[in-house]
Amino acid sequence: MRFTEALSSLVAVAALAQGQLTKVNDFNAGPTKLGMYVSVPKNLKTPAPIVVAVHHCQGSATGYSGSTRYVQLSSQYGFIAIYPNSKSGGGCFDVASAATLTHNGGGDSQTIANMVKYAVDKYGGDPNRVFAVGTSSGAMMTNVLVATYPDVFKAGSVYSGVPAGCFSVPGSTATQDPPGWANSCANGQLIKTAQQWGDQVRNMYPGFNGTRPRLQIFHGTADNTLRYPNYNEQLKQWSNVLGLSNPKTSNNTPKSGWTQSIYGEGTATTAQLVGYSANGVGHSVPQQEAMDLAFFGITN
Repeated sequence: MRFTEALSSLVAVAALAQGQLTKVNDFNAGPTKLGMYVSVPKNLKTPAPIVVAVHHCQGSATGYSGSTRYVQLSSQYGFIAIYPNSKSGGGCFDVASAATLTHNGGGDSQTIANMVKYAVDKYGGDPNRVFAVGTSSGAMMTNVLVATYPDVFKAGSVYSGVPAGCFSVPGSTATQDPPGWANSCANGQLIKTAQQWGDQVRNMYPGFNGTRPRLQIFHGTADNTLRYPNYNEQLKQWSNVLGLSNPKTSNNTPKSGWTQSIYGEGTATTAQLVGYSANGVGHSVPQQEAMDLAFFGITN
């Protein structure tokens, strides 16, 4: 090993020990060429929860780690934070191809699921406490992850996304750059019944009969990128998948202008499905890291 390579390895090891974000150079599980960045603090719980944080279009793993607080919080609470990095020129993740919308289908969703498996094997991650959170394209991917890999992810937190499969583009491939874009979905014009949306999720992993992940969904009423009707379509989808109805609604919760909807039994941190409509908020809703970790059961 050359001196520069040895020095680079030492720097990476030191960054891991301090809970800083570092690139995992030996992750090559694929099937797509996403970059894997992690924060593995020295005070890890045994085994350690895993939070996968997925960035937006025109973003990056390092940029998203700088605009969110999961790296700092991983050091505080002893969990592993994984930040996937898009392979596309525009920084978007593939949520459009049949490959990524199919369990073990060979798309970006499978690559991210493989990052989790890597973290379980390499760092002592807890396979029973794996969670996803994302913004915009990352929010769309979070919905796709919990739909295609309900055996891997136990809960997700979605910031300004669309229903799983809403961006499906016939003919789109896992290697396409940029990934497919679905205007009708982005504009909130793709309206389906709850049953149709639910079937779309179930068809992503036919035969799965385990416990479905819990979901927390945020959306702003003034979103002009992934328009507001997508909020209700997501709630329709996941309430059908989870077999829930008749949400309990609270105005000005948890802050002025926000409306909270809790589906099923439990509180905002324990229910299977919780929605937050943010009045007057555009694209995208600001990150609520404390709410995410509480919903994931990491801080409560």
